[in-house]
This record gives sequence, C-alpha cells and structure tokens, in this order.
Amino acid sequence: MGTDLHAPLGQNRGTSRKRRRPPIGRILGGFCLIAIASFSLYSALLRDNLQKTPPVETAEKASPPPAAVADKPAASDQTGLTQVDPQSGADTHRIVTSDGSVVTMFSPNARDGSGPVLINANQVGQDPRMAAIPNDSLLEDSPFGKLPIAAPSGLRPMDQYARPWSGARGTRVAIVVSGLGLSQTGTQRAIEKLPEEITLAFAATGNSLQRWMQEARRGGHEILLQVPFEPFDYPGNNPGPDTLLTSQPAAKNIEDLHKAMGEITNYTGVMNYLGGRFLSNANAMEPVMRDIGKRGLLFLDDGSSAQSKSGTIAKALEVPHAFADVQLDGELQQDAILKKLDELERIARRNGSAIGVAAAFDESVDAISKWSEEAAMRGIEIVAVSALTDDPKHP
Repeated sequence: MGTDLHAPLGQNRGTSRKRRRPPIGRILGGFCLIAIASFSLYSALLRDNLQKTPPVETAEKASPPPAAVADKPAASDQTGLTQVDPQSGADTHRIVTSDGSVVTMFSPNARDGSGPVLINANQVGQDPRMAAIPNDSLLEDSPFGKLPIAAPSGLRPMDQYARPWSGARGTRVAIVVSGLGLSQTGTQRAIEKLPEEITLAFAATGNSLQRWMQEARRGGHEILLQVPFEPFDYPGNNPGPDTLLTSQPAAKNIEDLHKAMGEITNYTGVMNYLGGRFLSNANAMEPVMRDIGKRGLLFLDDGSSAQSKSGTIAKALEVPHAFADVQLDGELQQDAILKKLDELERIARRNGSAIGVAAAFDESVDAISKWSEEAAMRGIEIVAVSALTDDPKHP
C-alpha cells in the first residue's frame, strides 16, 4: 500500500507500524512552549522582585523619610565611586614670599586606596546632581563627627557648597531664612515653598538635620549652620544646650562649636543665634572666629546686636564675613514683612547689595515667596549669602 504524502501531521503516512521520529515542527513547537513558559515565570518573578524593591531616589524633591531612620551622610555618588578633589593625588606645599605673596607647589603623589574615583572638578558650587553629597576632601574626623576643613589645595567649603550666581554687578539681595530643623512641618514647608535662591540656616539643636540638608541641597539652596551664642539676658533667655558662653574657657567654646559643626555637612558658613553678649566680647569671640576661618567657612552676623565686634575681628583674622542689614520679621505679619522686604530693596539699590534675615515662620515664608516672584521683574537678583560676603581671598 502506498504512502499518503499529503496526510496531516498527526496521522501515519502509511500502514507501517514502525515507530517514526516526531516531525521537526512538533519538536520546535515543544521548545517554543517551554521557552514561553520559562519567560512567563521569569517575568512574574522579576515583577514580584521589582515590587519589593524600594524606588531609587531622584534629584528632585521627595517626601522626607520617616524620622526614625538614622541620618547618615553619603560618602559617594549613586555610582558608588568615592568623590575626591582634583589635587587629591598631589603633595601640596605653600611658600610665603618676602612680598607676602603665596606660592603653591604641587608634586605627584599616589592617591589613597585603589580603584576608580570620581574627580570633582567644580571649584565653586556643585553639580545639582551631587549637591547633597559632601566632598570628602573637605571633611575631617573628630569625636563629634565629620567637621568641615579646607582642603590642602586651598578649596574651602564656602567655595564648594556656594550657590553660583550670574556675576553681574547689578542690584543684589540675599535673604537668609533661619531656624530650620526645629519644626519638622515648618522645615519641610520652607524647603518646598521658598525659591532656591534663598539661603537656609539650620539650627544646630534641630532634628534630622542631615536629612533636611539633603532635601535643601537637592532643591538648589545654599545652607548655613546656626550656632547658639550667649545673649545679654542669659540664662533667663537660654538659646539651648551647648550655647557658647563668655564665662567658659576658649577650649570649651571650641568644643561646643565642633559639636554643632558635626551635626550637618555641606554648609558654607556659620550664623549666630542670639548672642549679643558673646558677639560683643572680643576675648570670647576671637578664638571662635579663628576656628571658623581656619575651616574655610564664612561667618554671618544676623545684625541683632549693635555692639557686635564680629566684623572687626573677622577683618583682623581675614575671615570671610557678612552682616545682615534688615531683620525682616520683627513684626510677625505678612504685610509688615513685605514692607521690610521693600526696605531691603531700597538699601540694595543704594548700596548695590543687601542682606535680610528672617525665621522660618509661615508668615515669613509666605511673604518672602511672594516678594521673590516679583523681584526679578524689578531688576533685582536674589543671590546666596556667600555671594555678598567680604572675602579676603577674593577682594
């Protein structure tokens, strides 16, 4: 009997009872079914794994993590590479010549550790994608945590963490909003609502400071550390624990200053909280100002004490210094704060620049946000406080 060559694949093509090999189509079909089943299983596992994996945090403002999470300063970028200064692989020596000029000499040297590193080429300001990450070359270990320090190359924290500005010599205004970290809701509202040009000052006695610092830096803000100083009516008016006091030895005041400095990173300078008595006492203020300058930081005097000697001492020690012109929220009403902002603008137009300070009250935040929106239309450039600092390094 002949074989039917046109029979369907599922039927014998003849009467022979021999066991035949399965057609190639059936084999391929089986493999396809196995592959599809395997891919489906892999997809399901992958999808389940992705659902369990926490999302990667972006550079945009995100909701702050729970307060129970410990604050840990990041030491590297998202690639896992350690961030280093361009001159970190060199020996640096400075020589002061007879005419007072400083000559810096660099000689090759091996970097510590092994493997690739991330060279931070920005000498003024940071790439916004890296703004929440401290530069390790600007930190030193201490019993109180990581403290700011100038790098061997001369790079200072006030340079690295400064907010860049246009460089135009028009009318410039800096506004500093202080007291961040004391109220969790107030801090979050200030970071989210205030324009990125506004400088934010974090209270050393606040909570979750490193976390809030990261939020502020990702939002484009330059930041300061606000340290408690002794007021004239102390102890009736007590700024809080570890207040710097005129009755304490200089070593104890420096220790308290370092405790405050270790609470946070990525700030350009120190700002006083109260401190009328301390700021007016040259013997108490001089060693503190010297330490601030040695670490490559600026000092902002909030202008609350007419007897302050911070400017005179800073000039003598060649420490970068700024002095606030207007206290914006002495009267805590939005209309009154807006009038003070107009006064600040008049001072800036007359002198070329001006600095205003306020606390992170809702009324202050709302008034500053509203005024800032209109300032650019009137030819006002809002800059960070570092841009208006008297800096002996850049006269």
